[in-house]
Amino acid sequence: MDRTDASCRANTVYVKKGCSPDNAACEGFFGRLKNEMFYGRSWIGVTMDDFINELNSYINWYNTKRIKKSLGYMSPVEYRHSLGLSA
Repeated sequence: MDRTDASCRANTVYVKKGCSPDNAACEGFFGRLKNEMFYGRSWIGVTMDDFINELNSYINWYNTKRIKKSLGYMSPVEYRHSLGLSA
């Protein structure tokens, strides 16, 4: 079920827990994010600002350095560059 949130003009999608066939890419990303960044470390005493900085660093690394087999063992940025889609 979709609805538009008038306050920010965003679509909200409600999906049954554990059943996300339309959102597989997002589910995969967030699963990797939790495994690679979140789990296996203590977040006790970490401020919200520190957590946001860590998250931003992870996303930057994910997009610029982390290679993917499906992209010919290139990072997403390298792949887009190889297609002439980025400067």
